[in-house]
Amino acid sequence: MTAAITPDTTPAWEQRLRKCLPLYGHRNWIVVADSAYPAQSRPGIETIVAGGDQIHVVRKVADAITAARHIRANIYLDAELAFVSESDAPGVTDYSQQLARALYGTQAHRLPHEKIIHKLDQSAQLFRILILKTEMTIPYTSVFFELDCGYWDAEAEQRLRRAMPASS
Repeated sequence: MTAAITPDTTPAWEQRLRKCLPLYGHRNWIVVADSAYPAQSRPGIETIVAGGDQIHVVRKVADAITAARHIRANIYLDAELAFVSESDAPGVTDYSQQLARALYGTQAHRLPHEKIIHKLDQSAQLFRILILKTEMTIPYTSVFFELDCGYWDAEAEQRLRRAMPASS
């Protein structure tokens, strides 16, 4: 008697995320985008329609990054989100509260949308970017995960750089 093979019901976007994470390191990005986020044209940018609930996708991405020992993330949110009113975008208040919980209290950097896009564009010249598009219809809700080294931090790098001239 042979055992039945159960099909993998993991969504395609999540399968792609799993395949990318071992390859990705510092300077790669993962973006969980709202539904109006444009398809970018740089060759290093891959866009996948994840569909569904954005908070669910953010949690999955955050959990996957946390589980990967070789990376951590600097998280960026659009500064404009804090100024989007409930009357203009019903649900924005609830979304903001859910997002804070989904990011487990991680400190997110808030920058104007155009500055984040510029950082992303600069990185895409040399490094890969994965964009997961959701069905979110509230403006300025994209979440940008800029990956960094999980086992080396800025303080260690500064110590290394200070020590280098002393040895030459």
